[in-house]
Amino acid sequence: MGVAENGSTAVELARQLRPHVVLCDLRLGDGMDGVGVAAALRGRDDPPVLILTTYDHDSDIVRAVGAGAVGYLLKDAAPAEIVRAVAAAASGESLLSAAQTERVVATCARSEPEVEVLRLAGEGLSNPEIARALFVTEATVKTHLAHVNDKLGTGSRTAAVAAARAQDLL
Repeated sequence: MGVAENGSTAVELARQLRPHVVLCDLRLGDGMDGVGVAAALRGRDDPPVLILTTYDHDSDIVRAVGAGAVGYLLKDAAPAEIVRAVAAAASGESLLSAAQTERVVATCARSEPEVEVLRLAGEGLSNPEIARALFVTEATVKTHLAHVNDKLGTGSRTAAVAAARAQDLL
């Protein structure tokens, strides 16, 4: 376990100590904020970054998730929710609170083919299985999933499905 006083140190410690999760505030003291930490720790061998902050602005949420943060929680979240979020991040899942997802999703347009691909992904189908079910190429499935991730500000099909379910899009 490590504790860093600023963003630069957080990145250094994360790479040195190799924790399962980096729990990071959004605002940090040295000019590198939590978004910068998330962006710096996007490498394959880097730990996931979970933002825990008091700042509840749509633009901050979108920036953090776009930079690679796996989640964004407010410090007033229930302790059990924070523990679940850390455990989810450590196991490779992404998450946003339902309220945050709702606000972010509300700003994102979606297409019907993307929703259908996401629905099938949520049912556990692989990309080749989705392609066969929809009579499209696997590349088309990947493109739709990439667009969904961009629109929802998520980094994986699992996170996109979770975000869409939280908003009753699926």
